[in-house]
Amino acid sequence: MKYTYTINGMHCNSCRAKVEKALNVMDGVTAEVTLDPPQAIISMQKPIQLDEFQEAIAAVGSYSIKVFNPNDIKLKIEETVEAPPSKHTAGKYYCPMHCEGDTEYDAAGDCPVCGMDLVQQPILNQRTQYTCPMHPEVVEDHPDSCSICGMDLVPMIETSEESKTYDDLVHKMKIAVLFTLPIFIIAMSDMIPNNPLLKIADYGTWNWVQFGLSLPVVFYACWMFFKRAWKSLVTWNLNMFTLIGIGSGVAFLFSIIGLFFPEIFPAEFKTHSGEVGLYFEATTVILTLVLLGQLLEARAHSQTSGAIKELMKLAPTEATLVQDGEDKKISIHDIKKGDVLRVKPGDKIPVDGKIIEGNTTIDESMISGEPIPVDKKPEDEVIAGTINGTQSFTMEAEKVGSETLLSQIVQMVNDASRSRAPIQKLADSIAKYFVPIVVGVSVLTFFVWANWGPEPALIYAFVNAIAVLIIACPCALGLATPMSVMVGVGKGAQSGVLIKNAEALENMNKITVLITDKTGTITEGKPSVEKIVVKNGDENDVLSKIASVNQSSEHPLATAVVTFAKAKNIALSKVEKFESVTGKGVIGFVGEVKISLGNKKLLEHEGIQDFSVLEQEVIAEQKLGKTVSYIAINSHAVGYITITDAIKKSSLNAIQELKRQGVKVIMMTGDNENTAQAVAQELHLSSYKAGCLPQDKLDEIKRLQSHGEIVAMAGDGINDAPALAQADIGIAMGTGTDVAIESAKITLVKGDLQGIVKAKQLSHAVMKNIKENLFFAFFYNVLGVPIAAGVLYPFFGLLLSPMIAALAMSFSSVSVIANALRLRNIKI
Repeated sequence: MKYTYTINGMHCNSCRAKVEKALNVMDGVTAEVTLDPPQAIISMQKPIQLDEFQEAIAAVGSYSIKVFNPNDIKLKIEETVEAPPSKHTAGKYYCPMHCEGDTEYDAAGDCPVCGMDLVQQPILNQRTQYTCPMHPEVVEDHPDSCSICGMDLVPMIETSEESKTYDDLVHKMKIAVLFTLPIFIIAMSDMIPNNPLLKIADYGTWNWVQFGLSLPVVFYACWMFFKRAWKSLVTWNLNMFTLIGIGSGVAFLFSIIGLFFPEIFPAEFKTHSGEVGLYFEATTVILTLVLLGQLLEARAHSQTSGAIKELMKLAPTEATLVQDGEDKKISIHDIKKGDVLRVKPGDKIPVDGKIIEGNTTIDESMISGEPIPVDKKPEDEVIAGTINGTQSFTMEAEKVGSETLLSQIVQMVNDASRSRAPIQKLADSIAKYFVPIVVGVSVLTFFVWANWGPEPALIYAFVNAIAVLIIACPCALGLATPMSVMVGVGKGAQSGVLIKNAEALENMNKITVLITDKTGTITEGKPSVEKIVVKNGDENDVLSKIASVNQSSEHPLATAVVTFAKAKNIALSKVEKFESVTGKGVIGFVGEVKISLGNKKLLEHEGIQDFSVLEQEVIAEQKLGKTVSYIAINSHAVGYITITDAIKKSSLNAIQELKRQGVKVIMMTGDNENTAQAVAQELHLSSYKAGCLPQDKLDEIKRLQSHGEIVAMAGDGINDAPALAQADIGIAMGTGTDVAIESAKITLVKGDLQGIVKAKQLSHAVMKNIKENLFFAFFYNVLGVPIAAGVLYPFFGLLLSPMIAALAMSFSSVSVIANALRLRNIKI
């Protein structure tokens, strides 16, 4: 038996882990807990009372549990649904490996768990400041002219925290190379015939020179590694820097003791000249190579969040306000709802709104992923960040600041890129034990070589033990999943596929059934009246009455009727006692006349019996794939109205591709049997169900899930919200309602089924990429540690220098990030 529960009180991944562990220790229980949404999916061998679960999780924190109920979602049409605030605070810092879930920090630094550099949360909708190119001391909050020379002020370019970190690493890298290179040359000079350095000074002097040159490398350029190693030991959060700190630190301390107190070492530690063999070159080269790895990693990591940065760049900094007949340049942060703005050819649209005057074409590819420009006319919606074509127009601002679609997309991408995929549990479980195991292997390596290795046994033991510490890389394991998720979510956003969290990205690849609505999902969602047939009465009078009733309805079919009436200059009247009967139609009174408009179920609900004379004509229209509504006046059927809604051009290809990939596509619509059958036959659907109420969709999803199917649900209306919430993957059309989008885990900006194909292909590519990364990380460590320990020496006489081990370790994390970056170039 498998049940879904809602968990309250969880704030971070640590909370999630505690709740999951508390549930799993219960007898006969297997639980999987997610943070977003805050749910527990529990399988139990025998029925367990809710109180028992509550007692278990209350023992580990202030958490509560209740049975999940998708009907908790508010479906009131008049309610305004706002997107929830982001879990992440702009300007704060977080760990790219998500070691502590959503934990954030106030200042830059390194993660207290894994030691990696913290990354700054993007600052969205940041107010741009302006400066004079000739007089940088002049700074204003809005576009203006310079008070000194009169030149136009230009936007200031802020230096990101990421750039500062990278520049700091570059500076330290230069210092490290500057001092490490001479040390390496001195140490390797023995390989040159008739060592020329010995003509200048003896070995002892050169050892002191190496010591002096190593100080800037150890105590300045790479000191951060030792600080991180010490912190990891104090907090017992053992990580990559623990191994680097121990390995290079032991080599450095050994060299200092050998330099100052050579007499305490036995003969086997000394060279033929009587000097103790020192490892200043190994220490500095190892640290410099690790620093190089951090530098390359910082550069590569900045590219993984490139999609977010590119999206943020889409928003212009200025707009042209039309005020009192004059154009005035203002900052986009000064735009208010209702402002009239002029958009000139080639300009970026500053905020969301609608065109007031002018016709144009707009490039919306940066939002929808579709390269073909879209024709726009007055009353059409326009989106912030999209690019105007060759004609000027004026628009009214409707959504500003964080309300714009672009801002919401950036926020969603940012949140999703920081979420955790379920597959990451594997890496987390291994990483927890990885460092202690490596330290143990290093100690064992020293013991084996010291007791059974060739002479000088202690030297071999020392060098190989250090090599084991240096080559191991738990960091590669930790980066395998989050880097792919970050790049994949960004790629999806650039293609018009918005993913709410990493779990949805992973599960999309597993779906076996897609349930889809018809209107606005398979069809354009822009129905239009084809004809009205009135058997008894005046056609224009009947049209006026049904259009008047439909004024109070939000349904697309109602809008089509009202638009049709207005186009014919039909006057509309006041309506009283309006009632919308879910899945059936609408009822209202125009004066003393009762108007009923809807399907056959509505007439039966109203006790209207005399529609049989119209039924054959209605069925004939329905078999052509059209939607037909009966018209009744004072409980007598008088005619019908035929509405067409064209099937999207992309629907057939998308459905065929999904079926080719093994996904069953089922259409569930509130429309009648005949219309549904016509659409299903045209699109070759796996199956369909007509006359569905919201509860029917919900029940069907539950039934399929109980049979082991992984169900995705695509919809765009308020009535789809419960089903979207219940489905394993809820997919909302970006052209739909806020409630539907909020209930879904994936949103398609363009709002057609081709976006589902893109989402599935993206999910497949990301999961493949994650598995490749995990393989690289596992294979690298499983192969590298034994080689460093010397397992090949008895067979091939091969040993791994600690410096080579450091080079390999440094590039392991970079290779994982580089592999993740390949996702930017996939075609979906």
